[in-house]
Order: sequence, then C-alpha cells, then structure tokens
Amino acid sequence: MIKGLAISTVWTTDQQRTKAFFTEKLGFEVRTDLALGHMRWITVGAKDQPDLELALMSLDGGGLDPESAEAMKKLVAKGTLGAGAFHTDDCRGDYETFRARGVEFVQEPQERPYGIEAIFRDDSGNWYSLTQRSAELDLSKDFG
Repeated sequence: MIKGLAISTVWTTDQQRTKAFFTEKLGFEVRTDLALGHMRWITVGAKDQPDLELALMSLDGGGLDPESAEAMKKLVAKGTLGAGAFHTDDCRGDYETFRARGVEFVQEPQERPYGIEAIFRDDSGNWYSLTQRSAELDLSKDFG
C-alpha cells in the first residue's frame, strides 16, 4: 500500500549550483550526495519535512536520451515547467528573505482566494509557488 510521496524530481542544468540554490538561498538541507557510477544522486529537503526529498536530476546524464535531454533543457531554461508549491507561514517575510539572497521572483506576494502567493524560479529556470494558505483553507488543522 502506498504511504505517500517520498522523492520528487527537479531537473537541473547544474547539480552543484542547484544544490547551493536550495541549501544557501532557501535553507534546505542535503539528504543525500552520492556518486553512482556515471551519475550523481543528490537529494535535498525542507528541514521540517523529513519524509519528502527533492532529487536534483542532471539533464546531462540523468537517464534521458540525448534528444529528450535537449528538449527538457529548453523547457526548463524557458521557465515553462512548474516544479511545485512550497507552503510557508509567512509568504511576505520569506519573499523578502529569499529576494535578499538573490532568488529571482517572477511574481511578488499577492492575495489569492486560497491565501498569499509569490512565484519564484530556481537557478535552472523551474518555477515554484510560495504559498501561505488562508486560515479557512488550512486543512491540516482539521485532518492532521
């Protein structure tokens, strides 16, 4: 039986640079950094969420055929791919902190029906939502 999501892939054009982005700019921790033959396996995660890791997969040697790797590089660099949404309890405060650390935001914090949301890009071009849920939508209070 499936218990939940454990690892999600983030495609990167430079694993070392992306590792630094997540750890130095967003405050994530490195969970795994191993050389596995011809590839490197790096995972990072939010300090308060030990059960979920982001695998920083290289577009050069990440298991894609050359044609697919080139197509993915173009999509990632163009900012076409959304890699997920990060929850925060202070969207505006995190926006200021991350912006001061050099994170590129494509949307400042804005009020939405579900809360406050800002949009940023990582060093490769993937975009993410930084979302502070409104109190009435915070389902974790009712469901764990």
